[in-house]
Amino acid sequence: MATGNLASVVVAVDGSEESMNALRWALDNLRLRPDGALVVLHVQPPPSIAAGLNPGPIPFGGPSEVEVPAFTQAIEAHQRRITQAILDHALKICSEKNVEVKTDVVVGDPKEKICEVTANLKADLLVMGCRAFGPLKREWNH
Repeated sequence: MATGNLASVVVAVDGSEESMNALRWALDNLRLRPDGALVVLHVQPPPSIAAGLNPGPIPFGGPSEVEVPAFTQAIEAHQRRITQAILDHALKICSEKNVEVKTDVVVGDPKEKICEVTANLKADLLVMGCRAFGPLKREWNH
Protein backbone atom coordinates (compact mmCIF):
# COMPACT_ATOMS: atom_id res chain seq x y z
CA MET A 1 0.00 0.00 0.00
CA ALA A 2 3.02 2.28 0.00
CA THR A 3 1.93 5.58 -1.44
CA GLY A 4 3.97 8.73 -1.63
CA ASN A 5 1.05 11.11 -1.95
CA LEU A 6 -0.13 11.23 1.66
CA ALA A 7 0.31 14.61 3.31
CA SER A 8 -1.06 13.78 6.74
CA VAL A 9 -1.68 10.51 8.55
CA VAL A 10 -3.07 10.23 12.08
CA VAL A 11 -2.40 7.08 14.11
CA ALA A 12 -4.53 6.88 17.25
CA VAL A 13 -2.85 5.03 20.13
CA ASP A 14 -4.34 4.10 23.47
CA GLY A 15 -1.62 1.89 24.88
CA SER A 16 -3.23 -1.35 23.74
CA GLU A 17 -1.17 -3.83 21.76
CA GLU A 18 -3.69 -3.45 18.91
CA SER A 19 -3.03 0.28 18.66
CA MET A 20 0.74 -0.24 18.73
CA ASN A 21 0.39 -2.87 15.99
CA ALA A 22 -1.58 -0.33 13.95
CA LEU A 23 1.30 2.12 14.43
CA ARG A 24 3.80 -0.52 13.29
CA TRP A 25 1.63 -1.24 10.24
CA ALA A 26 1.49 2.45 9.33
CA LEU A 27 5.25 2.82 9.70
CA ASP A 28 5.92 -0.30 7.59
CA ASN A 29 3.35 0.28 4.86
CA LEU A 30 2.73 3.99 4.33
CA ARG A 31 4.94 6.50 2.58
CA LEU A 32 4.25 10.19 3.03
CA ARG A 33 5.14 13.10 0.79
CA PRO A 34 8.46 14.70 1.72
CA ASP A 35 6.55 17.51 3.44
CA GLY A 36 4.03 15.09 5.00
CA ALA A 37 3.49 14.36 8.67
CA LEU A 38 2.59 11.26 10.62
CA VAL A 39 0.86 12.25 13.85
CA VAL A 40 0.66 9.87 16.78
CA LEU A 41 -2.49 10.88 18.64
CA HIS A 42 -3.48 9.94 22.17
CA VAL A 43 -6.80 10.97 23.66
CA GLN A 44 -6.72 11.27 27.41
CA PRO A 45 -10.12 10.95 29.11
CA PRO A 46 -11.21 13.79 31.37
CA PRO A 47 -10.57 13.16 35.08
CA SER A 48 -14.24 12.42 35.82
CA ILE A 49 -14.34 9.70 33.15
CA ALA A 50 -10.97 8.32 34.21
CA ALA A 51 -12.11 8.06 37.80
CA GLY A 52 -15.21 6.22 36.64
CA LEU A 53 -17.39 8.09 39.02
CA ASN A 54 -19.75 10.93 39.38
CA PRO A 55 -19.62 11.83 43.07
CA GLY A 56 -23.01 12.00 44.67
CA PRO A 57 -24.09 14.46 47.33
CA ILE A 58 -22.30 14.49 50.64
CA PRO A 59 -24.50 12.76 53.23
CA PHE A 60 -26.14 14.60 56.11
CA GLY A 61 -26.87 17.84 54.30
CA GLY A 62 -23.46 18.64 52.79
CA PRO A 63 -23.20 20.56 49.53
CA SER A 64 -24.30 18.54 46.51
CA GLU A 65 -21.71 19.87 44.03
CA VAL A 66 -18.30 19.57 45.67
CA GLU A 67 -15.10 19.16 43.75
CA VAL A 68 -12.16 17.76 45.66
CA PRO A 69 -9.13 19.50 44.10
CA ALA A 70 -6.55 17.12 45.55
CA PHE A 71 -8.46 14.12 44.18
CA THR A 72 -8.81 15.71 40.73
CA GLN A 73 -5.13 16.72 40.72
CA ALA A 74 -4.07 13.19 41.68
CA ILE A 75 -6.12 11.71 38.84
CA GLU A 76 -4.75 14.26 36.35
CA ALA A 77 -1.16 13.53 37.45
CA HIS A 78 -1.78 9.80 37.10
CA GLN A 79 -3.25 10.31 33.62
CA ARG A 80 -0.24 12.40 32.57
CA ARG A 81 2.06 9.54 33.65
CA ILE A 82 -0.01 7.02 31.69
CA THR A 83 -0.08 9.28 28.64
CA GLN A 84 3.69 9.78 28.80
CA ALA A 85 4.25 6.01 29.04
CA ILE A 86 2.01 5.42 26.01
CA LEU A 87 3.79 8.10 23.97
CA ASP A 88 7.22 6.85 25.07
CA HIS A 89 6.29 3.36 23.86
CA ALA A 90 4.96 4.70 20.55
CA LEU A 91 8.03 6.89 20.01
CA LYS A 92 10.30 3.93 20.74
CA ILE A 93 8.55 1.96 17.98
CA CYS A 94 8.98 4.91 15.61
CA SER A 95 12.64 5.30 16.57
CA GLU A 96 13.32 1.61 15.93
CA LYS A 97 11.95 2.11 12.41
CA ASN A 98 13.86 5.40 11.96
CA VAL A 99 10.69 7.42 11.38
CA GLU A 100 10.17 10.89 12.81
CA VAL A 101 6.63 11.64 13.91
CA LYS A 102 4.69 14.39 15.61
CA THR A 103 2.67 13.69 18.73
CA ASP A 104 -0.59 15.17 19.87
CA VAL A 105 -2.45 14.69 23.14
CA VAL A 106 -5.99 15.92 23.62
CA VAL A 107 -8.42 15.48 26.49
CA GLY A 108 -11.96 14.29 25.91
CA ASP A 109 -14.07 11.44 24.62
CA PRO A 110 -11.83 9.39 22.29
CA LYS A 111 -14.48 8.72 19.63
CA GLU A 112 -15.21 12.43 19.32
CA LYS A 113 -11.68 13.77 19.69
CA ILE A 114 -10.08 11.33 17.22
CA CYS A 115 -12.56 12.45 14.55
CA GLU A 116 -12.13 16.11 15.50
CA VAL A 117 -8.32 16.06 15.34
CA THR A 118 -8.33 14.06 12.10
CA ALA A 119 -10.71 16.59 10.50
CA ASN A 120 -8.79 19.62 11.84
CA LEU A 121 -5.53 18.26 10.42
CA LYS A 122 -7.28 17.47 7.13
CA ALA A 123 -5.64 14.06 7.41
CA ASP A 124 -5.59 11.85 4.34
CA LEU A 125 -5.78 8.73 6.49
CA LEU A 126 -6.66 7.66 10.04
CA VAL A 127 -5.07 4.45 11.30
CA MET A 128 -6.43 2.69 14.37
CA GLY A 129 -6.09 -0.72 15.94
CA CYS A 130 -9.00 -3.10 16.14
CA ARG A 131 -9.77 -5.34 19.06
CA ALA A 132 -10.94 -8.73 17.90
CA PHE A 133 -14.17 -9.34 19.74
CA GLY A 134 -15.77 -12.70 19.18
CA PRO A 135 -19.22 -13.03 17.53
CA LEU A 136 -21.05 -13.18 20.87
CA LYS A 137 -19.36 -10.04 22.17
CA ARG A 138 -20.01 -8.29 18.86
CA GLU A 139 -23.71 -9.12 19.08
CA TRP A 140 -23.92 -7.62 22.56
CA ASN A 141 -22.34 -4.38 21.37
CA HIS A 142 -25.00 -3.69 18.73
